[in-house]
Amino acid sequence: MKNNSQSYQVIEAMRKEGGFATLRRLNEVVDFSTWKTKTPEASVRRIVQESNQIFKIQPGLWALEEMREEVLKLFELQMGDTKSEEQFSHGYYQGLLVEIGNMRKKTTYIPAQDKNRKFMGQSLCELTNTTELLPFTYDNLLKRAKTIDVIWFNERNMPSDFYEVEHTTDIKNSLSKFYELQDFSAGFYIVADKHRKKEFEDKLHVSMFQPIEKRVTFLDYDRVVAMYEGIKQINNIAW
Repeated sequence: MKNNSQSYQVIEAMRKEGGFATLRRLNEVVDFSTWKTKTPEASVRRIVQESNQIFKIQPGLWALEEMREEVLKLFELQMGDTKSEEQFSHGYYQGLLVEIGNMRKKTTYIPAQDKNRKFMGQSLCELTNTTELLPFTYDNLLKRAKTIDVIWFNERNMPSDFYEVEHTTDIKNSLSKFYELQDFSAGFYIVADKHRKKEFEDKLHVSMFQPIEKRVTFLDYDRVVAMYEGIKQINNIAW
């Protein structure tokens, strides 16, 4: 009965959120006062993973089966459609990175061409601080930087972190951008599915990228979600 009660609360919370929610959001809105557990967040994670009334859209993002059609329509997502899934995934991880940056009091940037990409039913331009790249360097370098998926700027309006989301596109192109921007004291991150890490390493460890070889970090999707959720400590990331 206890587990059924907890499951009911999670499903009701998701229903009130419009039929979908991130784990982070569920942990914010579910009332844990009656839960006799020291780890309610772990219980929520188990419930969404095991319930046949809930399905996973992306790591960290879940929805109700009863509202599948409405939710997928809201996200402009057609499961099984490669192009649709790629567009959604790209916007989803861009949105997570923007939200993390906002929480860290960074000024967040996305390219103007991505401003209408969707994240949790919102356009990315509604979440990010700017789609106009801050003039932090020479025009030729700004031209390279302006296409980077997410940039965080510090309080001095200088870039502190560059993120490229690589769902299916060529990682080498992103590494080339980072190479051109190597003179800035900033972190460089490739965000991709964990199965692409070997590809990332192979392309990074070539002679032309030697100057940035130790500066580029691979972040798989699960680590980005964990950063967003704040559930577990992510080590070895130089913020």
